[in-house]
Amino acid sequence: MPFKYELHCHTKEVSRCGGFYAADAVKLYKDAGYDGIVITDHFAPMTFSPSTVWRPHKAVDFYTRGYKEALKAAGDDFTVLLGMELRYYATANDYLVYGITEDFLKSNGNILSMYPKRFYRLAKKNNLIVVQAHPFRDWMIRINPKHLDGAEVFNGKSSREANENAEKWVNETGMKIRVSGSDFHRPAQLAKGGIITETPIKTNDDLLKILNSGDYELIKNY
Repeated sequence: MPFKYELHCHTKEVSRCGGFYAADAVKLYKDAGYDGIVITDHFAPMTFSPSTVWRPHKAVDFYTRGYKEALKAAGDDFTVLLGMELRYYATANDYLVYGITEDFLKSNGNILSMYPKRFYRLAKKNNLIVVQAHPFRDWMIRINPKHLDGAEVFNGKSSREANENAEKWVNETGMKIRVSGSDFHRPAQLAKGGIITETPIKTNDDLLKILNSGDYELIKNY
C-alpha cells in the first residue's frame, strides 16, 4: 500500500503569504488522499518582528503555531511533521530543512545570520537534511553543493522548465537527495507535489531515513 506525503506546505498562522489556516490545510490534504504533511513555514526575516531577533524562544513559539494547530487537527491517521523554509538575512534563496524540532530551534540562537556553510555544519551535527528550494526560480542563486544534501526538483509553483533545470543541476553536481513539494499556499498548489513511499512515515526519523535511502517516488502534478 503506497503512502503519500507533502514536503512543502505553508500555514496562515505563520507565513504571511499563507492562504489557509493549518487545520484547513490538514483537511484539504486528507481529502486529496495524502497520509501526512511537513509544515515548512517561512523561517525568514519577514516572519519575525524585530523584537524576537535575539529572543529565540519567543520566535520559536510564534513559528510553531501552524505546526501545533495542524497536529491538533490531524488525528491518529495523519502525520504532521515540523520542517522549515529557511531564508537568511539580505538574501533571496530558500532552503527546505527536514528533521528539525522545537528544541533545535530554541537551542541554536539566531540561525538567520548563519548562512549556508555555517548552518550546514550545524545541520549535519544534528542529522538534519538541507535542500535548496526551487533553485531555478527567478532571483535564486545556486549555492555550492557542498553545503546542501540536495534540491527540490519539483515545485508546484515553478515552471516545468525551472523544475527540469533543477533536476539537471542535481544530476550534474551529484547531490544525493531530490524532493518534490507543492509549495502549498493557495488552492492552485494543492497536492501538486510530495513523495510516495511503500512504508509509512510517522516521525522525523522515518522521514530522514526515507529521504536518505532514496526509496520513494516523486509526485509531479502540473
